[in-house]
Amino acid sequence: MGTDKRERQRSNRALKQEQMVKLDRRTKTRRGLLRGVLLVGGLVVLVVAIAYFSGVGDDDDGPTVDSSTDVSTDVSTDQSTASSAVASGFEYGTGECAPAEKPAEPVRQFEAAPQQCIDPGQTYTATFATSEGDIVVELASSEMPGTVNNFVNLARFGYYDGTKIFRADPSIDAIQGGGEDNTTSPGYTIPDEGGGFTYQPGDLVMARTEQPDSAGGQWFFGAGPDVSNLDRQGTYVTFGTITEGLDIAEAILALSGDDGQTPTKDVTVETVTIAES
Repeated sequence: MGTDKRERQRSNRALKQEQMVKLDRRTKTRRGLLRGVLLVGGLVVLVVAIAYFSGVGDDDDGPTVDSSTDVSTDVSTDQSTASSAVASGFEYGTGECAPAEKPAEPVRQFEAAPQQCIDPGQTYTATFATSEGDIVVELASSEMPGTVNNFVNLARFGYYDGTKIFRADPSIDAIQGGGEDNTTSPGYTIPDEGGGFTYQPGDLVMARTEQPDSAGGQWFFGAGPDVSNLDRQGTYVTFGTITEGLDIAEAILALSGDDGQTPTKDVTVETVTIAES
């Protein structure tokens, strides 16, 4: 009788141990499945986060500026602007400075970008005498000495005299000049003097291609608030501000034709005169 009781007790202990083993196995299986689900979920969240911060699927409602609205030039030359670097990091060229008196005939082509010809400590004012009226600009000689140096030297050679404002683009509120069209080049390019620019009505800005360091002689005026559409690029160097004649720039912009680019009548830059003080 005692033997049967002990047998039953051993049998019960064995059964209970077997049940505990099965329970432990089920618990481990559930934990493994849960870890797998959490791992997959974590990977999904990580992929979504990477995509979001990389701009994948970005649904930005802000204004966009594509290649058709770039204020650019088709500069085909690839001449480097060598020579000494200055404190601002701008590299001047080796070309000659303009003479004290403007030449009788405008000089349109150059072998190289100009050497340093202005004093950045001085104030320079440019007066654009156009067929629609005068636009007066204070040049940023202390902030953008290299870009101003290039513009002043070209103006003193008469480079801009008798040229056109060939573009009036209301999509970006800009009027562009500095040649007969956007293929005109002085024969060289200059380095970009900074980046991350924002644009306002009245700004005088260098035009360039999509390539870095590709500005030459062309420029544009911000003639309305939509010039800020170019902020997303920010690569065009601002080097002056209109002090008189913003209404003239606005009137030229209003001449934009059906193509949204070409003025409905010829607008001529008769002369650009530089004053130094």
